[in-house]
Amino acid sequence: MSLAKPTVFVTGVSGNLGSRLLSELEAFSVVGFDITPPRGVDLARFVQLDLAEEDSCRELYHLVRELHPVSVVHLAFVLDPMRTGILDLDRMWQINVAGTARVMEAITEANRTEEGKVTKFIYPSSVAAYGSDLPGFITEEFPLAGHTLPYAIHKKESDEVVQQRAPSLRGCSAYILRPHIFAGATIDNYMVGAFRGTPNGKSNRAARMRQKGKRLPSMLPYGQRYLDNRIQFVHVDDMARLIAHILSREPEARRLTILNVAGRGEPLTFARCLEMAGAKLVRVPGRSAMRMVLEFLWKQQISAIPPEALPYLTSEYVMNTDRLRQFLGKDYEKVVRYTIADAFADNFAASAAVAAEHTAVG
Repeated sequence: MSLAKPTVFVTGVSGNLGSRLLSELEAFSVVGFDITPPRGVDLARFVQLDLAEEDSCRELYHLVRELHPVSVVHLAFVLDPMRTGILDLDRMWQINVAGTARVMEAITEANRTEEGKVTKFIYPSSVAAYGSDLPGFITEEFPLAGHTLPYAIHKKESDEVVQQRAPSLRGCSAYILRPHIFAGATIDNYMVGAFRGTPNGKSNRAARMRQKGKRLPSMLPYGQRYLDNRIQFVHVDDMARLIAHILSREPEARRLTILNVAGRGEPLTFARCLEMAGAKLVRVPGRSAMRMVLEFLWKQQISAIPPEALPYLTSEYVMNTDRLRQFLGKDYEKVVRYTIADAFADNFAASAAVAAEHTAVG
């Protein structure tokens, strides 16, 4: 007689990381939460839940008591306001920051009884929580100073929420993962978009440009230092493997574990990224001029890169990942399979394959 699979709750299950994670969770019964249901995935149960609503905490609490998940993976977060259509900053904050507190409150209250305790809570923060223009390879102790970009500010505040509430989770170990920029063929975030040059805005003009395969040029201010800035990436599948690895191991004795996460190997320079992307580079007189262009493209809904992302597009921020290597030990290369360079190159694998196919046909 086979034993039932342990249950795991995954919020934000319909996002890119959520969909990549599900393929790693065959050993679990997954209950997924999101505003919209995921496409083409098999879940034990899907629950439509809006974490911006205060009542979501009570609903989640009752579901924890009913279904007894052993772990909760909290992925729900608004990254791209234009794509999601959630442009109101207060609503974004309610989902991103208050929503994180609501999930943790539900766990805390449900864990008051010994029966069916949640033993692990996993929250992916971000390198953006540290801010921009960092002094060398920073460790997990570096102060959080995310600024300017709402995504970075909300990641910083949510990270702080988890740190503050982790000791009160009543027997549940919390994990904060601070990944660098996600990469991979399925990824399309601000930084990858800046190198890909895809006009991802919602205007008709942007749609016509995409139809014709047109790319926006990459843009940097004049000066060699902008080309020399270093950057790291982590493949989204490696991030999924890391979360699955944590779910499958014994909970940590400590109540809070914080890990910087990036691919293996050395960082890339912006110059090398531009070369690998085959991007056309346009130089502008300074950051102010670059911001003006970003504002124009944003307001015209040609680009999905918000002007507030400027500091993160023009500065260096790299992290020390020694703690991650020690945490994973002998499993390090089984989990983190991509180097930084290979992860970044995978951003362009699909387009390269299409180009090769067209060439072959021609």
